[in-house]
Amino acid sequence: VPGLNEEVLHSVEDVEKVLAKARSCRRTANNNVNEHSSRSHSVVTLKVVGRNAEGKEVGNGRLHLIDLAGSERLSSTMVFGKRLDEAKHINQSLSSLGDVISALGSKRQHVPYRNSKLTFLLQDSLRANAKVLMFVNVNPSKEIVDES
Repeated sequence: VPGLNEEVLHSVEDVEKVLAKARSCRRTANNNVNEHSSRSHSVVTLKVVGRNAEGKEVGNGRLHLIDLAGSERLSSTMVFGKRLDEAKHINQSLSSLGDVISALGSKRQHVPYRNSKLTFLLQDSLRANAKVLMFVNVNPSKEIVDES
């Protein structure tokens, strides 16, 4: 994945710096529907290692902080060239995520994690024993209810 970094962090301040760096790498652009449309997904994975006070027991975990770019109807956004290609890639990766969730929900033997970089990166968090919390931002405007 282009731009993928791994860094060792030791404090809350280190985490805040990495999150600020991730925000600065996020691309946005305007289109016919949204003035600040995300042109990429953002995935920040924190691998957490914890030890009890005596240092005998060690716990490991991962926390994925994910901000997905929204799906866009190409006819509504009126984008061309590079923005059109970005929108197609965004829509394809979101569709792949939907395919993975559908396969897991249907308990299919094959789950298509490798169909996109997004689902490949997140496959450990999409498995049965993972905990997922999702916030969804939906535009309340009646004019674009079909987009939601």
